[in-house]
Amino acid sequence: MHTSGWRYHWQGLAIVMLFAASNAFALDLPREAAVPGGVVIRELGPSPARPSVTFNGSPVMVVPRAAGWVAVVGIPLGAKQGGYVLEVKDAKGNRKTLPFEIQDKAYETQHITIKDKRKVNPNKRDLERIAREKVRIQRALASFSKQDDVVLSLVLPVTGPTSSPFGLRRYFNEQPRKPHSGLDIAAPRGTPIRAPAPGRVIDTGDFFFNGNTVFLDHGQGLVTMYCHMDRIDVESGQRVDTGDTLGVVGMTGRVTGPHLHWGVSLNDARVNPSLFTRVDEDTARAGVAAAER
Repeated sequence: MHTSGWRYHWQGLAIVMLFAASNAFALDLPREAAVPGGVVIRELGPSPARPSVTFNGSPVMVVPRAAGWVAVVGIPLGAKQGGYVLEVKDAKGNRKTLPFEIQDKAYETQHITIKDKRKVNPNKRDLERIAREKVRIQRALASFSKQDDVVLSLVLPVTGPTSSPFGLRRYFNEQPRKPHSGLDIAAPRGTPIRAPAPGRVIDTGDFFFNGNTVFLDHGQGLVTMYCHMDRIDVESGQRVDTGDTLGVVGMTGRVTGPHLHWGVSLNDARVNPSLFTRVDEDTARAGVAAAER
């Protein structure tokens, strides 16, 4: 092959590689849903260095893409419909605001009967324990570690039907409680729970409501939580890779049967885990319907 032929060959290969890279970038972003409990994605444009972005005072994930930097923002379940802004600061200290809109979303209602009355109306000693644990849980979910590469396409940690979708307005023994901030995946007791992406264990413990729980930090404000485990097989500070076993499914804490409660937090906002997977809510509901037949 002549020199000019090699040049065109490598130019063509470079174009193919760039196209493949841009497609990979598009594939590993979560699905956007500008609603409470959803994710908003906003382009920041090209820049020689990663811009700094905050939302409601919390740092926001910023990842590189073919056309420049992109902000990936978690929206709290309690957010109201209306206009919001991101605060953006570039490497030179220049600041700007980036507006976006949040639409309303009506989540369904779920009524659950809990036999252990203390798990609905805790006593004084329970409340003291819950208050201590709340500080620890919030600290873990608000974790933000600087990391260049973050895997945003998550693998389901357990295979099974979704018994309780994200965002349900819940009533325990006919008493209103906070909306459901994760996915409940039904699985037999002892089923292995796998890490959905590389991360670091930032805390583990036995909590009053959540039972045996593991928190994984995946970088830049992406934290996942695994509750009601029968057994924990990892420890704080340990690094895990996709598919590594975290423990097994159980029914510890406030439960009506064995399952995994899987939560995802992004910039300290509890968001819908299905936005980060290839399984959408319709598929999850179909799984529930099939399991009930």
